[in-house]
Amino acid sequence: MLLAVSCPGCGTPGRSLCEGCLERLRPAPVLPSPLGVDECLALLAYEGPARELVARLKYRNHRSGLGGLGAAMATLVTGPDGFDVLTWAPTTPARRRERGFDQAELLARAASRHLGLRVRRLLERPPGPAQTGRSLAERRDGPHFRARLAMPGWSVLVVDDVVTSGATASAAAGALRRAGAGRVTVLAAARTPRPGPPAPAYTAGVAYGSVVASRCQSQAKRPT
Repeated sequence: MLLAVSCPGCGTPGRSLCEGCLERLRPAPVLPSPLGVDECLALLAYEGPARELVARLKYRNHRSGLGGLGAAMATLVTGPDGFDVLTWAPTTPARRRERGFDQAELLARAASRHLGLRVRRLLERPPGPAQTGRSLAERRDGPHFRARLAMPGWSVLVVDDVVTSGATASAAAGALRRAGAGRVTVLAAARTPRPGPPAPAYTAGVAYGSVVASRCQSQAKRPT
């Protein structure tokens, strides 16, 4: 039996991401890197069809757009050979059991196929409240992570689905650095824009798979 394929951005039957949604995708905002992160790479502004694309993957296990999203994210990484390992910012065990998967891990493995990097589970996340639905002030308190092994001097690429306040990325970077990591780069599917005029949409010819990164060099000191 053939399963119907629908657009993960709007649900319209057809190929994985329809032309209408492609035309509305906007690049991620250029913002400072979260605390402790050397570089933050994000593909899309977390709004419109990009928001729905990530939400359908995260909450409904809608994977038709996963391959294209992973491939597009991989194009943002220059010099992947400079990384020792690729990992992800995990959800809590309870939410993984509830959903049956971890969306950040799915994105990490999808991107790794195009980067040639080994994927390892380097972080654990103890029980705690979800970041979704919390205020910015509450988000800044952030989740907590612990490293599963020592990684002396490693250069680590960390995948997450969305960077909003940056608290999750900062917490992940802090745990990795306490375990010895020397460089931490975050690669996200989307980043939440600040209020203001929206960026121009991608042109249809380059959307969803070209080098359109939001490259944010760290403007904050590493945590001690």
